[in-house]
Amino acid sequence: MNVKGIRLTRQFSRDTRPKPERTDGVSVNGHSPALHCEDLRVRLDRREVLHGVSLSVAAGEWLGLIGPNGSGKTTLLHAVAGILRHEGRVLISGEDAAQMRSRRRARLVSLVTQNPVLPAGMSAVDYVLLGRTPHRGLSLTAGSEDYQKALSALESLGVAELAERPLNKLSGGERQRVATARALAQDTPLLLLDEPTSSLDVGRQLEVLELIDEMRRGNGLTVVSALHDLSLAGQFADRLMLLADGRFEADGRPAEVLSDPAIGSFYGTNPEVLTDDRGTAVVVRRSRAAGATGAPGATGETEQTGAPGATANPSQMRRERPSQ
Repeated sequence: MNVKGIRLTRQFSRDTRPKPERTDGVSVNGHSPALHCEDLRVRLDRREVLHGVSLSVAAGEWLGLIGPNGSGKTTLLHAVAGILRHEGRVLISGEDAAQMRSRRRARLVSLVTQNPVLPAGMSAVDYVLLGRTPHRGLSLTAGSEDYQKALSALESLGVAELAERPLNKLSGGERQRVATARALAQDTPLLLLDEPTSSLDVGRQLEVLELIDEMRRGNGLTVVSALHDLSLAGQFADRLMLLADGRFEADGRPAEVLSDPAIGSFYGTNPEVLTDDRGTAVVVRRSRAAGATGAPGATGETEQTGAPGATANPSQMRRERPSQ
């Protein structure tokens, strides 16, 4: 675990993509990291909202960003994607992002935002095809390979039948899956996710995240995601980074970060962490005793954050309670 600067390094060897020659001197386990940020700072309306955050993400790793609302998760992702101006250094696949043309950056990193801008009259497949733009060279029209990748991305997310439907005719969950399909069709080695499942029901949340995890393990995809749901973050991320007020607070394995008593000062509660071979789940207990308010039906049962059924039976899992 890494708290206030003590970094935990882990070995990853799944990335098979050719790496550019590295001249910056930055390495993770002897390899150029998929993403490296040094002293990243962002100002909005003349106020600094991200305060010198540094991180490295190995190729093929999934880093989950957690923290309360306003902690800087979205700001960090937008800075890496080049949407927000920033100070500090960003290296993507060993290349200095400040020296990249926009097309080159779009070939290396894709972003799924919380509220993507979707042109009302555009069909779903035409929107997903926009993700292929960086790969077209001088051609202004999509080729057969572009259509194949776009339709494959829609099919993998269960929305292939919506390919010709106008975006304004889609539900919130359907729009979110189409936006994710565009990022997957972009076919970049680094995928940034900003609350990618916030509009999805329980089953679809797991489907989308499991698909991304399958691509990560099979193709060496590197993922950096912001998730409010601590249970989902604990189950899918290799590592969690806790941000608060735009500052780095902790970094390490999910069970370690989520079991740290200090997390209670940021979330207002100390969660109970349950782990098994499928990942880490989080149980948040009620702050009041059962029946304290006299509410009918109050039972005092624990309430799990995240998808019901997404984890093993709690009685079969090892409990890791924060030390007092």
